[in-house]
Amino acid sequence: MATTDIPREGEVLTHARTFTAEEVRAFADLSDDRGEHHVESDDDGRLVVHGLLTATLPTKIGGDLDVLARSMTFEFRRPVYTGERIACEVTIERVDESASADRVDLDASVVCRNEAGDRVLTGTFDGVIFR
Repeated sequence: MATTDIPREGEVLTHARTFTAEEVRAFADLSDDRGEHHVESDDDGRLVVHGLLTATLPTKIGGDLDVLARSMTFEFRRPVYTGERIACEVTIERVDESASADRVDLDASVVCRNEAGDRVLTGTFDGVIFR
């Protein structure tokens, strides 16, 4: 979406993906968070995906909108495992085009669900889009 395409209040944007063991291990190296559950497979051969790696789903959507985030709040409700498809919905809650001639302020809510439909991550973010 180009910066001239401003999202509308109530608009729902989606993104889904499945995290791999290689991605989790790479994130462990990058973040230096090497908790055992992130680097040692469980009895089913899965790793627990880092919460902040899961949070890249809504930040990808924000990036598509060219949002410069001011704040983000996430609640990590359930573990996410490698091999599990996670779907994220970002709902645009507020759009304020009157704040400035060169920017639009917005607020959004986030819900990410696993394949069973369970919420694994919820949250909010707010930021600006420069025109």
